[in-house]
Amino acid sequence: MSVQHEDAGDAPSVPPALDLAAGARELIRGLHENPWGQVSPSVYETGRLVTLAPWLAGHRERLRFLLASQRSDGAWGALGGYSLVPTLSATEGILSELRNRNSDIDDHILRKAADHGLQALTTLLEGVSSRSIPDMPAVELISAHLTCLINDHLAGPDGTSPGPPELRPAGFRLRVPGGWDESALEPLRARLSEGRDVPEKLLHALEIAGPAAHRTGSTRPGSRTGGVGASPAATAAWLGPLPPPPGDPARRFLETVAEQHGGPVPCGFPITVFERSWVLTGLIRAGVPVRVPSALATSLAAEIGPAGTPAGEGLPADADTTSVALHALTLLGSPMDPDCLLAFELDDRFCTWQGEQGASVTTNAHVLDALGEFVQRHPGACHRYAPAMAKASNWLRAQQHPDGSWTDRWHASPYYATSCAVQALRRFAGVAARDHVRRAERWVMDTQRGDGSWGRWVGTAEETAEAMLVLTAADASETGAVRHPSHVQAIAQGRDWLLRAPDWTDGPALWHDKDLYLPKAIVRSTVLSALHLARSRRR
Repeated sequence: MSVQHEDAGDAPSVPPALDLAAGARELIRGLHENPWGQVSPSVYETGRLVTLAPWLAGHRERLRFLLASQRSDGAWGALGGYSLVPTLSATEGILSELRNRNSDIDDHILRKAADHGLQALTTLLEGVSSRSIPDMPAVELISAHLTCLINDHLAGPDGTSPGPPELRPAGFRLRVPGGWDESALEPLRARLSEGRDVPEKLLHALEIAGPAAHRTGSTRPGSRTGGVGASPAATAAWLGPLPPPPGDPARRFLETVAEQHGGPVPCGFPITVFERSWVLTGLIRAGVPVRVPSALATSLAAEIGPAGTPAGEGLPADADTTSVALHALTLLGSPMDPDCLLAFELDDRFCTWQGEQGASVTTNAHVLDALGEFVQRHPGACHRYAPAMAKASNWLRAQQHPDGSWTDRWHASPYYATSCAVQALRRFAGVAARDHVRRAERWVMDTQRGDGSWGRWVGTAEETAEAMLVLTAADASETGAVRHPSHVQAIAQGRDWLLRAPDWTDGPALWHDKDLYLPKAIVRSTVLSALHLARSRRR
């Protein structure tokens, strides 16, 4: 057993690429020192705070972040459809600043950035369909809301006169893909205006409700963090346009979040349960020798209730986070009965939450992990959970693409989805999944870049590590698995590339929220796990 419990203690800071054990200690220590999580700043969320909370400390820094992160083509964010939401938000935020002038940044700089953003949006939206936009949370509602705000800016203060001529010709309007008009927001706004409850998952994007979000009676800030919907934008929308008094819990939440990056803010925050679950599960499953403070296991167990656990306060409980938290507890030797997962069971698979529009490969892989690990430690529970495990396994195998990969709605990269599916199927689906696993391994081998890395757009540390996990976690007793010389060579090349990489969390962001984000501690744990397995497989 490679996991030991200890009381929290300090460890020297050692570059993880040079000393994996020291890197793991540093990572575990970071979970304590940064209990809300370590997440990259978001263009989308930062743009919303520029508009919704110009009074909040760091306003000028948020604008400078937007200006500095604009691409040469005028867009923001990743390529293709991933540009839509961040470009809409950044452009609207800059237009709002031009109208209200809450900073000393030169008008010419702001106008140039806004005009460039509008040009990018015009190009992006020409001929685009809703089907070509990635499956991001509330993407159609967010896009409709922001397009309407931008068009209001272009119409001018009185609603009829054209906006500044350099910001497009008179009468110019943005158009979102068909079916994404603002009328879809009216039911939500009506419910909030009437003080009625709305689905909990929509609170994460409460800002789309506009003025109806302002201190709506059906919504309250979280009791522990003061945030609404685990989102700075949602919290700012709930507070309304005027700064609340110092000491207001929601204001304290925004101030705390803004301090993380000196002004810019992440999308989902805090991510305490999510981060701790993924980090601990990844390290322990890979066999990284790590001493886990007992407080971490206790904190995870305390968050799991009859309905499971959410990724953070203000979000609904979901099967994905619940599964990984349960898996982590079992690996830590503190198992909890996973019965709450059965509430997410559908006819053919498991949903991330009830009413989910879509389906998730990684959620089902994590459910299989959690149930399988528990049953292995408690064989008497097999009769209760074996049918659910078979359901998740069968559905996962049916989702594999012809090339051998999997893709998922919670991540931009097929390497993450493929790694999750392979690790779960290999361990808990038996011989029925053997061919699926081998097809995935071949796909990984076929897609390695010439420099030894893997990646959807460019080679990244995260995707390289996930690809290596597909190969290194292979059962060495299987003919043609990791003992194959080509696998060994590919793993070694990936390892060498990772050890040369100057910063494992130097993007791009690949995880789906309202904007793409990068959970830094989780990415580091993935890289450490892959390097540990790569080293152990060479012995």
